[in-house]
Amino acid sequence: MEVYLEEYFGLECPHCQRMQELSKKIEKEIGVTINRFEVWHNYENMKKVEELDPKNECGGVPFFINKKTGKTLCGEVSEKEIRDWALGK
Repeated sequence: MEVYLEEYFGLECPHCQRMQELSKKIEKEIGVTINRFEVWHNYENMKKVEELDPKNECGGVPFFINKKTGKTLCGEVSEKEIRDWALGK
């Protein structure tokens, strides 16, 4: 199965923790896989975020990208927004 959904987070980030709970719920509900990458303690993962967000429009984490649609999400978003993102809407 192709995995094209990615979530970037900081381990101690409270916003990231809340979004990760939500993304895991959505993942189970709609049957998708989201690859997760910690960036605050992993330089290689941080470089990935910089490549995916070269203009630093998000400015940090949580950062989500749907590589199939190119759609990104920045920061805390609603359950509907993350579901639509995962579904490619």
